[in-house]
Amino acid sequence: MANEAEPQPVVSPAPGANLTEARQRIDSIDRELQALIAERARWAQQVGRAKGPLKAAVDYYRPEREAQVLRMVVDRNQGPLSDAELVRLFREIMSACLAQQEPLRIGFLGPEGTFSQQAAQKHFGHSARLLPLASIEEVFQEVEAGHADFGIVPVENSGQGTIQSTLDMFLTSPLKICGEVELRVRQYLLSRTGQLADVERVYAHPQSLAQCKVWLRQHVPASERAAVASNAEGARRARLADDVAAIAGEAVAHIYGLKVIAGPIEDRPDNTTRFLVLGRELFPASGNDRTSLLVFVNDQPGALFNALSPFAAHGVSMNRIESRPAHSGTWQYAFFIDLSGHIEDTPLRAALQELAPHAAEIRVLGSYPVAIP
Repeated sequence: MANEAEPQPVVSPAPGANLTEARQRIDSIDRELQALIAERARWAQQVGRAKGPLKAAVDYYRPEREAQVLRMVVDRNQGPLSDAELVRLFREIMSACLAQQEPLRIGFLGPEGTFSQQAAQKHFGHSARLLPLASIEEVFQEVEAGHADFGIVPVENSGQGTIQSTLDMFLTSPLKICGEVELRVRQYLLSRTGQLADVERVYAHPQSLAQCKVWLRQHVPASERAAVASNAEGARRARLADDVAAIAGEAVAHIYGLKVIAGPIEDRPDNTTRFLVLGRELFPASGNDRTSLLVFVNDQPGALFNALSPFAAHGVSMNRIESRPAHSGTWQYAFFIDLSGHIEDTPLRAALQELAPHAAEIRVLGSYPVAIP
């Protein structure tokens, strides 16, 4: 295997460089960048040819390899652009290169303008083909049926906790988790008039209403709160009447012709939502992974202790645990457990072997790269 090419030395602007010289150098760099991007696209085509005759774009997509590439981008970064900006740029390059074969089809909770759409674009880039769907359940169904290659669904918020409808779908769905996305969520109050005094009703997804409840209580205490399937749906309703407002991302105002009344209005300054990427198969390890399990425990004393102690014994860190009714019998519960590492890692495999006699069923929901900022 050929060694990775040595990076070219960085040429800093001379202290006395004038505007004309700076623009000429930028034009020269742009030509070099364009030539290198074209060369990368040709090598991406060669990767496809080397893999042989495959059926669809989903056969070319390797989330573990993409995560490795983006981590190298972060490791090499010496500024002045932030890690997040460079990751975004490289994601778009990879998205465009992959779309040479055929764009990936990504199902998300629609309509256009939702945070789920933002998460899908953050993870797959703008060259993917996004499919707006009416519900989280429909996202699962479309991926299961093969009408979408992957899906994006919210699973938890830093302030409001778990989205239970997403977890409940895993109780019966055969889909696998093959990635995660963390999205900083900024909420805005939008309306047709842009006047706070006009607001008598506020539409939003239940999570958004909960994320902004203190602000709403302080600024529009007499307004009615109305939960809808998505923030974008709330925006669609808000554009029909002057006394109605919606909570949504700022971009939604442009999509639906609304004005920003106020924002950001979320109660927590670190308001972040975690999304899961749904697929139909497990992928190899990327080197920094998370594994999600669904564990059905036997109804006996110490059941939860027996389920968790093998992970501690083998040095496997637990990131999250959540219980849900198992739907298999009255007062039967299943535990959703997030762990550090990949399912093929020796400590995790050993822990699962030790856990097996104490569980009615263990289901691996996914082993996938940890979210990259």
